[in-house]
Amino acid sequence: CHMSAQYYYQVCSRYKGRNVRIVTRDGKVYEGIIEHVDQQKVYLRQMGGRPGLGGYGYGFWGPGFGYGRGLLLGVGLGAIGTLALAPLFWI
Repeated sequence: CHMSAQYYYQVCSRYKGRNVRIVTRDGKVYEGIIEHVDQQKVYLRQMGGRPGLGGYGYGFWGPGFGYGRGLLLGVGLGAIGTLALAPLFWI
């Protein structure tokens, strides 16, 4: 049983500014700091370029866009399988 998009909207809103790891239902893994959440997507600022963890602004969910420095990657809330706070690996 997967959580609803509304559930992940609330969790992502609460975790805004925190580093998270998201695993989508199809197994893709994304890590980054939550910058923005809307009713469809959570937008992660990806701080590093570790291969296999979301790409470099062009991920599965389409091109990233910027709020200031860096790129944001939008992940559909309905596609999230799991979401957890993650340590900052790139410090």
